[in-house]
Amino acid sequence: MVAWEYALLVRRYQGQGRNFHVSFVWYAPDGSRTDITAYGDTAIAHLNRAGRDGWELVSAVEDVNNVQGSTEVHRYHLKRPLA
Repeated sequence: MVAWEYALLVRRYQGQGRNFHVSFVWYAPDGSRTDITAYGDTAIAHLNRAGRDGWELVSAVEDVNNVQGSTEVHRYHLKRPLA
């Protein structure tokens, strides 16, 4: 039987028009949280980096709130076998 560990990549977009900020946070299996925004400016860049470390995308969820300005939160759930 394969045992898995799980992680979460969160992409957060906040702003309106040309004034916006995109950030990426990695939630590791041990519960730690790391701002990884500096490692890339797209979700694909971060997912490819995670894939090179053995992570597989399990699901993706998007929350959008456009009441005042724009806020988007994308959650990418990943897993990999325990070594």
